[in-house]
Amino acid sequence: MTDTDRPYVVFSDVDETLITVKSMFDFLHYQLVRRQGTAGEEEYERIMAVIRARSADGTPRADINRFYYSHYTDESAETIAALADDWFAERSSSTRGFYIDSTREALRAHRAAGASVVLVSGSFPPLLEPLAREVGADAVLCTRPRIVAGRYTGEVDTPVIGEGKRAAVLRQLAARPDVDPRDCHAYGDHISDLPMLELVGHPVVVGDDSELREALAQLSTSVRTA
Repeated sequence: MTDTDRPYVVFSDVDETLITVKSMFDFLHYQLVRRQGTAGEEEYERIMAVIRARSADGTPRADINRFYYSHYTDESAETIAALADDWFAERSSSTRGFYIDSTREALRAHRAAGASVVLVSGSFPPLLEPLAREVGADAVLCTRPRIVAGRYTGEVDTPVIGEGKRAAVLRQLAARPDVDPRDCHAYGDHISDLPMLELVGHPVVVGDDSELREALAQLSTSVRTA
């Protein structure tokens, strides 16, 4: 397990930490173009223009997350799941560099050492569950859009972003009283991952977010880079 042979959990962000794409937006483009062709491309660009503008205005990521899921209102959950399976199969098999190899190899090593691996993401289950199976994750903590009578309502309860990640990880740790958070690892790429990373003894920064690196450097826990 660890060098102290105690059980531990590894928490990993997904987009631009484990995979190179932003899964929600990549899938949005995939499914719109597949179903609507040129009209779908135009719809995707319209949605992304609004998202970019809101991001530039400082709109919180959690609110942008809610805006994104509003575009699935009245969509069949079964249809979206089937499209997501096709998306994952296509991207993971044919897209060069779909995975960030350093993170994928690290998770594989942790599993070999006996750790539990948990994916933590603002993305949603249809996109994350195939990925979890592929990397051998034991659990997925993510945003869960509401589904009523088999259809998305366009609403979410709590986006798993920023403080939402902290809350989700804390619940997971509470369910594992045998685990000391100081023995746990977490991987993230963006300052919004800080609330999750600062909960564990071994936070890992993936990529070059200087704000995140500086914030972690001020903590008393050990930091290494990937």
